[in-house]
Amino acid sequence: MRRAALALVAVSVLTACSAGPSNRPVIAVRGEENQPVDQSALAGPQPVPPLGEYKTDSLQWSQCDEQMKDRFGADAPQGDLRYECARMTAVLDPPGRPGRGQLGIALTRVGTGKSALVVVNDPGGEPGTLKAARLAAALPKDVLSTYTIIGMDRRGTGRSDGMSCVPPATRALLMEYDPAETEQSNLVVAAGEASQECVLDLEGRLTAFDSWRAAADLERLREFLGSERLNAIGLGEGSRVITTYAQRYPNRIGRTVLDGAPDPALDQVGVLESRAVAAEATFDAFARDCKTRGCALANPREDVAALLTQLRSGRVRGEYLDLTPGSALNAIVAGLADRAKWPALADSLVKARAGDSTGLFALLDPLVNDLDENPPRFDAGLIIGCNDTSTRIPPDRVKALTADWQSKHAMFGALFARQLLHCNPFVPPKAEKVEPLKSAPPIVVLSTANDASTPAPGTEHAAQRLPGSALVAWQGSGHGALGLSGCATTAVRDYLVDAKVPSNGTVCPP
Repeated sequence: MRRAALALVAVSVLTACSAGPSNRPVIAVRGEENQPVDQSALAGPQPVPPLGEYKTDSLQWSQCDEQMKDRFGADAPQGDLRYECARMTAVLDPPGRPGRGQLGIALTRVGTGKSALVVVNDPGGEPGTLKAARLAAALPKDVLSTYTIIGMDRRGTGRSDGMSCVPPATRALLMEYDPAETEQSNLVVAAGEASQECVLDLEGRLTAFDSWRAAADLERLREFLGSERLNAIGLGEGSRVITTYAQRYPNRIGRTVLDGAPDPALDQVGVLESRAVAAEATFDAFARDCKTRGCALANPREDVAALLTQLRSGRVRGEYLDLTPGSALNAIVAGLADRAKWPALADSLVKARAGDSTGLFALLDPLVNDLDENPPRFDAGLIIGCNDTSTRIPPDRVKALTADWQSKHAMFGALFARQLLHCNPFVPPKAEKVEPLKSAPPIVVLSTANDASTPAPGTEHAAQRLPGSALVAWQGSGHGALGLSGCATTAVRDYLVDAKVPSNGTVCPP
């Protein structure tokens, strides 16, 4: 009965009004009430905040080296770092029941410094506790002697009451759908099923998983730590949580680094088209790297096109999902995000052409599988992403945008356009009133030239809206510069440890 009702809803949505292709520029910086940002209205710069000590015993920390190794699986960072874990209780605070409910927030700490430095990651990426541990292994050692790095699994991810509400078959269908298909009714139905099952599973909690409330979790963590200010690193979409925190608690901003930041001026249509543009550029950088290394891909674009044609003739069966044109493209996007794994991505594409899809399935596993005690990342990325945007696009317009973007961004345009359907069945969030940040201590913002997750133009626009920000532009590729660019990492180290702010507009070589 429920499935029949869902199908009826999907059919009715399919007949909704349509609109033509988007004529808008990919990037458009606007301020409140759609007015241009008036930089002259921003207050003058503040000094870099001094470092204070945090309360090391404010939470019940316990050694968790083996637990972290289990969660990392075979991809644990090298070195002899020791980890401690704790759990913090936060207020759920759903819109319908403000200030009510509780949830647990998972934390990891590493380092010996007297000051705390909190790390927040993308909701659909590696859980923050693991990402912080991985980042700690890549940072200069004096950062770990100045700070204790604290990673937080943001609410709804990892072990912070991580979500796994989308039925496995539905999750697979959403990932497998071939964006080049002309008929999208199955995708509309699958998105509706994902929404309905998550509403049933999470009940009144679903709308409480967003960046606004994750910012409140950071404030609660600051209070537990007993720090006067919050020192923090936001990675990718995690930067949205940090900037929201800065707007909500401007007097609590400490030393802050944003490594890739979403464009605050774009709606979801603009965000996804900008990601399509960036994915094309990142793939071109991957192809150049491939040629320089003499990899086995003779012509990467043609080889990928041939693989997609091959998969349209017959999908490759997998344990959690099948390899189809859609899941193959999703695997490629995931592989492009990690610059260090580009050689492995190239090898995986070559092997997939020859019938061995193991490498591409490995890229998809963390997204769709409950892996090494970590819930599938797809679900949290979907729920939090949809709660963070009010954009809802009718299917007919999505179909028109798909044709438009496919003509302009040949490999990835249709893939990102179809993602506009994923949030349609979810109730749009209530907009929270937030004042623009008019004054703040210096914030270091890192952009990466070829970043398909948080494109460089959007990061640059985010920096423009932060008073006193210092932009460091890495001309490299992948998702994030910290730990990959020696130049960017040194600039962050000098800022975090020595309070030396880099020159705004600093350019780091690839």
